[in-house]
Amino acid sequence: MRSGWRAGFGSIRTRIVVGYVVLIAIALAITLVVARGALVARFDNDIDTRLADEVAQLEVIISEGNPDTGRAFRDAQVLFDIHLRRVLPADDGAFYTLVDGDPALLSFNAPANLLLDRRIVASWAQVDASTFRTVDTDAGPARVLIVPVGLEDNDGTFVAAEFTRNGRADLDNVFGILALVGALVLLASALIAWTIAARVVRPVRRLTELSRSVTDADLSARIPVEGGDEVAELSATFNAMMARLEGGFAAQRAFLDDVAHELRTPITIIQGHLDVLGDDPVERAETTAILTDELVRMNRYVDDLLILAQAERPDFLRVQRADLGELLDSIMSKVPGLGFRRWVVDERTSASVMLDEQRIVQAVLNLAANAVRHSVDGSEIGIGITVAPSRDPRRRLVRIRVRDTGEGVDPDLVGDLFDRHIRSAASRTEGGVGLGLSIVDAIAVAHGGRVTVRSEASVGATFTIDVPADAAPDTSNLIPAAVSIGEAT
Repeated sequence: MRSGWRAGFGSIRTRIVVGYVVLIAIALAITLVVARGALVARFDNDIDTRLADEVAQLEVIISEGNPDTGRAFRDAQVLFDIHLRRVLPADDGAFYTLVDGDPALLSFNAPANLLLDRRIVASWAQVDASTFRTVDTDAGPARVLIVPVGLEDNDGTFVAAEFTRNGRADLDNVFGILALVGALVLLASALIAWTIAARVVRPVRRLTELSRSVTDADLSARIPVEGGDEVAELSATFNAMMARLEGGFAAQRAFLDDVAHELRTPITIIQGHLDVLGDDPVERAETTAILTDELVRMNRYVDDLLILAQAERPDFLRVQRADLGELLDSIMSKVPGLGFRRWVVDERTSASVMLDEQRIVQAVLNLAANAVRHSVDGSEIGIGITVAPSRDPRRRLVRIRVRDTGEGVDPDLVGDLFDRHIRSAASRTEGGVGLGLSIVDAIAVAHGGRVTVRSEASVGATFTIDVPADAAPDTSNLIPAAVSIGEAT
């Protein structure tokens, strides 16, 4: 359950759209406020400019003189009469004049006769320099420019006025249209955002649906990766996680299958002997020996299975620098205990490389033990270690060979030789298990290498481990094992 503000907004799609619409609304509101302020400021500036132009025309008339007498103006009444006859005010404008502080003339068709307002007339009469003012009238606010005019016979006051009610109404209409357009844009943006949000959250919904459908029996669900954005990255990350989970569950199932497969036979043997166990001391001693041998085998099976399970872990290897000559000497000192054979060194090198020495020794001893099982007493088994070039000229390979002169590998089993549970006919007779070669393969693959076999019937087999020599392995790109039949090399 969701709680708090998240529950109020509902789905993530709704929250995305609401957040987007709120941001757009705030941006539109700020834009409208700024635009209105700019329009009003420009409107007021245009009015002041027009009023100043009208006053400038009065100054021109004064400078030209009285056209009737050709002399300079001496009477303000005459000046104002000529000016009002020659110059018309702007639309929604008017001219007002005072002579010695008393109302005189006003322009034709003025929106309001402000000369009737004694308070306004008195305030104009007191002005001694050109002054802009805004006054409230019955016809609405008016912007006025008051200009005192001093002549020889008397003094006058010229007032150019412009009533702003209609102009501001036009501004409000423009602003209303802008607000309506903004609202429509906001609505369209909300619809577009709702559509886009649906596409954005679609992978999230798929992720939710797939997560609900995932069970421990089916981990194959994957999300199609489209594009290269963050959503695609989320899908790819989810797919990678599912692949890891699928691999982990597969490894667990394989481990359980291995346990069931490998321990079934010894458990059956133990149970069968216990079922027929009698009171005869000799029989009991023989049965105890058999049971002890089976328990030892079970312990070895468990150890091998644990090694294979650990091979999937990143800390399976402990790579460090090793001397191949010393590594070969260590192996040759251990192999005589595996059986009575003529142990020989086929190849030797003293190169220094990077690998997990203990795991390599473990793999070679497994191959040597396999060679002992499939050869006769006194036969020759050769072991060699050398450094060989690889397909990449910048890298070298450590090549380890274990050669025997036994009966060779059963051709029917070559293709699956390194799979778990695979046994040759001889190993079945001897009770061997199919984990030794799987361990060798796991160690080689963990190093970033591979193990191969070449064999001839009744001539022997040569197992070869190739692992990189010059760097720590990249376990993210493991090389699968390969086997082939041909002449021993």
